[in-house]
Order: sequence, then C-alpha cells, then structure tokens
Amino acid sequence: MIGSRSLIYCSILLAMVLAIAPMPAITEAFRPDWVLIVLFYWSIAMPHKINVGTAWVTGLLLDVLLGSVLGVHALVLAFVSYVAAVNHLTIRNFSLWQQALIVGLMSAFYHLAIYWAQHFLTTAEFFPGLMWPTLINTLIWPWAFLMLRKYRRKLRIR
Repeated sequence: MIGSRSLIYCSILLAMVLAIAPMPAITEAFRPDWVLIVLFYWSIAMPHKINVGTAWVTGLLLDVLLGSVLGVHALVLAFVSYVAAVNHLTIRNFSLWQQALIVGLMSAFYHLAIYWAQHFLTTAEFFPGLMWPTLINTLIWPWAFLMLRKYRRKLRIR
C-alpha cells in the first residue's frame, strides 16, 4: 500500500508537471500557479506532514524546472507554506470564497516577491500582466480545494 506522504508528493509532482506543461502563447500569462495552490492546500489540511522543508525542496525543484534564479521560488513557497501552516486552524474555518481571497493575497505576494528577487539579482522588468495568475488562482481555489479534499478523503490520506 502506498503511504499517505507518497500520495501527497504525487499531487505536488502533478502540480509541477502542470507548471511546465506547454500552453498556447496567448494563454501563457494566465497560467495558474498549481504548485502554490497544491502546497497551500496541503499546508492547511495537513501541516504535520507538509511543512516549510517540503515547500523549500519543491521550490528548488521548480527553480530548476523553470530555469529561474536558484532559491527564489524556494524562499517564497517556504514563506507561503509557513503562513498557511501557522494559520491553518483559522483558514480552515473560513468559507471557500474567503479562503480564495487569502489564496489571492498569497499569490500576489508570491508574484511580487519573485519579481523583486529576480529584479534585484537580474535585469527583470515589471509588467502588469505579471499579476494575471493572481486572479486566476483566486478563481480556481474553490475547485482545487474541493478536488484535493476529495482526493484526500477517497484515498484516506491522514
């Protein structure tokens, strides 16, 4: 039988595959941050299994996959995971739309922090289209939450 951690890691791996999957150029700016959404879910659902270390390693792998400055995604995903894990009891009591707003705020922080770090370390330029995934993540959260919760309950991940 597959362990619960392995099933969680499989969902994170699927999110990483979705993060690098090819998309039409016109929709690339609207790509959801699947890794952020999945890590946020597991951080509020099971903070004792998915922690800052998991987010850090996932972020390093994402940096390698995306070819970005090493450690940028790791740092920001670790911070988002920390905030979610520390406040998991409060966030769980919110409605799905309130949670979606929190995911939107975390997503905005994620994109601005990555931009800031890349601007500081390279010659990255800011453009307003950088924030489109924030809106998409906010709109996708209720669906993603329900799908991941169904996955967790059906496979009895504890």
